[in-house]
Amino acid sequence: MTGKYARRNAFLRLVSGKEAAYGSEFRYSLFPSKEAVIGRDPSCQIVLDAMMYRMVSRRHAVVRPLPTSPDSESSWVICDLNSANGTYLNGQRLQGCQQLMPGDRITLGYDGPELLFEYEFNHQSTVIASIAEATSLPPAGGYQTPTVPDSSVSFTQLFPIISTGKDLTRKAYLIPGVLTVVFVVLMFATVGDPQANQVIVGTYIASAAYYFIYQLCGKRKPWWVLMSSGLTTMLILLSPLLDFFIFFFRNVLPGSLPSDQETITFTELLIRYFFGAGLMEELLKALPLLLSYTVSRGLRSPWRERIGVWEPLDGILLGTASAVGFTLLETLGQYVPQITQNVSIQSGDGAGQLAGLQLLIPRILGSVAGHMAYSGYLGYFIGLAVLKPRKSWQILLIGYLTSAGLHALWNATGTLNGLLLVVVGVLSYAFLMAAILKARALSPTREHNFATRFLDPK
Repeated sequence: MTGKYARRNAFLRLVSGKEAAYGSEFRYSLFPSKEAVIGRDPSCQIVLDAMMYRMVSRRHAVVRPLPTSPDSESSWVICDLNSANGTYLNGQRLQGCQQLMPGDRITLGYDGPELLFEYEFNHQSTVIASIAEATSLPPAGGYQTPTVPDSSVSFTQLFPIISTGKDLTRKAYLIPGVLTVVFVVLMFATVGDPQANQVIVGTYIASAAYYFIYQLCGKRKPWWVLMSSGLTTMLILLSPLLDFFIFFFRNVLPGSLPSDQETITFTELLIRYFFGAGLMEELLKALPLLLSYTVSRGLRSPWRERIGVWEPLDGILLGTASAVGFTLLETLGQYVPQITQNVSIQSGDGAGQLAGLQLLIPRILGSVAGHMAYSGYLGYFIGLAVLKPRKSWQILLIGYLTSAGLHALWNATGTLNGLLLVVVGVLSYAFLMAAILKARALSPTREHNFATRFLDPK
C-alpha cells in the first residue's frame, strides 16, 4: 500500500533456529531513531534465549538506523560488536558495518540463529510508532523477548545436568569447583601436619591467583604447557645455574643485597635491588619462555602455536606461570621456614607455625601485584618481540628494564612504609592489566579467544 499515510516499517524476523518453528510470532520491529542490539543479555533490545543459542554473545551485533531527511525512507546498517563467533551477512563474515537491504539474512555465529531483514507497508503504523517513541513504549510486535508458547515441563528442565553437556565444563566453571573441593579435602587431611598443610594452602592460593590472570587473558593454552613453565623455573632455582646468576648479578654487577647492619641511602638501595633482584630474577623467570619459543620453532602447527610464544598473550600466560613456580618455591622453601624458626625460638612452636601461615597467604596472593605482575609484563614484551621481529631487541630491552625497575622499586619501598608499598603494588598491577588489555587487542587469534566479562579495548 502506498499513499499519503503509508510508511515502510523495517523489522527482523527469526527464520532459523529452535524458536523459528513457532512461526512469525518472533518478529522485531526497528525504530528509525533507535538502534537495536541483538544478543543474550537481558538489556539488549532483541534478546535471544541463552540456553538455546549458546553461540550468541551477550551483545553480539547491532542494527543502527542511518541519518535521513524527513521526506526520505529510513535505511539501516548491521555491525558486529566484537562477538566471539562473528556475524554473517548472506553467508559472508561481516567486517565492520554494512548497509542492509530487504531480504538480507543475518546469521549470529557460523551455525547460529538467522534473522531476515524485511520491510512492510502500513499506513497506520506512522501514528502508532510516533506515539510509541514519544512515550518510550514499544508498539505491538516491537522489541520483546521471545517466549515459547508451551507450558509443559521437559525432563531436561527438571534435570538440567543431563542436557548441559560441554557447557558444564566450559561455561559453568566446573573444573575450578572440582579442584576447590579436592584442595579442601586435602586441607582437612593435612590438619596436624603444618608443612604439608602449608604446601596445600599455598598451591591452592597460587592456582586461584593464576586462574584470575588466565581468565583475563582470554586465550586457551594447554595446562601442561603452563605447568611446565612453572616447574622449569623451580628446577632452575634448585640447580647450579642459580649460583651463577647470584655470582654475576650480585658480585660482578653492583647488586649485592644490603644487610641489616648497613645504613645506605634509598637511591643506593634501589640500585642494588635493580641489579641483584630485578635484573637477576626477571631474567631467570624469563628462561622458560625463551626455552618454549626455541623448542616450538622446530615444530609444526598446531603444536608450534600451542607450546611456543608467538604473541603477547602467550608471553603473559607463560610468564605469570613461571612466576607462580618462583613464588611457591621461594615462599615455601625460604621465607616461611625462616620466620617459623625465628618465631618458634622466641615464642614456641605453635606461634611459629601461625606466623608462617600468616606470611604464606599474603606473599602468594600478593604475587598478582608482585612476581606475576613483573614476569607477565616482561612476557608481554617477549611475545611482542616475536610478533614484530624488526624491532625485537628494542622491545625486549624496554620490557626487561621496566619489569626489573618495578621489581626493584617494590623491594626498596618495602624498607620504608606500607603506604608507598601499596602505591607500588597498585602500579605494578596496573602495568600488568594494561599489558593484558593491549595483548588481547593485538592477538592474531582474537576472534577465536574465549570471551571474558571485561571489554576489549577499541
